[in-house]
Amino acid sequence: MPAHLKASANLKWLFTELPFEARFEAAAENGFTAVEYASPYEHTAISLRQLLEANDLQQILINTPAGEPGSPERAGAACLPGAGHIFRDQVHRALDYAAELDCGLVHVMAGIRPPHVSHDRALGTYLDNLGWAAERAVTGGVRLVLEAINHTDRPGHFLETQEMAADIVSALGGDALGVLFDVYHCAVSQGDVVARLRKLQPWVAHVQVADLPHRGEPGTGKVPWESVFDQLRGANYTGWIGCEYRPVADTAGGLSWLSRFGVGQQSSPARR
Repeated sequence: MPAHLKASANLKWLFTELPFEARFEAAAENGFTAVEYASPYEHTAISLRQLLEANDLQQILINTPAGEPGSPERAGAACLPGAGHIFRDQVHRALDYAAELDCGLVHVMAGIRPPHVSHDRALGTYLDNLGWAAERAVTGGVRLVLEAINHTDRPGHFLETQEMAADIVSALGGDALGVLFDVYHCAVSQGDVVARLRKLQPWVAHVQVADLPHRGEPGTGKVPWESVFDQLRGANYTGWIGCEYRPVADTAGGLSWLSRFGVGQQSSPARR
């Protein structure tokens, strides 16, 4: 039997007409049972946990902290030689939040490779840092995910292709790492989303969706969504599908794509 697909609301992108704290209730009122967002660090972990509990929501994913705008670690520090202490602090903080929020996935931000640093040196740093982080994550029951991001939206991002992310996960081995397959970033930088998803499915731990070219809801652009979701079902994908898109109009009015493509909003057809 094909897998039941389930969507989580990314509260950085959805319900932005509301203050951040009010987006939890809005997500629940619109049928979501899970949420994700990149940066929880502007709020205390306790206050976020209370918002989750009050609205019967699961926290699915957070990112490691980003550095200050304009700093070398503005998009993460994992690939930056000489920034190991910053990276370790970021990972410790993310894992502390993940523990408090009962969050099973942490996106380790790769960072932007400085022009004076060779690819090989950045890769060596990245692998060393990920190995260290994976050892810490697995003891807390957290899986680290790696996301390839296109260079149009984030010039110089170290991890650009889905294959590179999967190769690194495969090379380091173990259950502490997985690929965060972002359909939008793949479509922008590489294309042929369905074939890549099919090839890399064994390493995929989380999926995020947005359409091309304007990063709107699935069905508002060029991505072949029927084929994308059929691939996930056929592969018995049991992870979540993160709604990391920019609604064309209001968030609630744009959620009809879920029923159109047969994607649910909870872990099983029966509400948990």
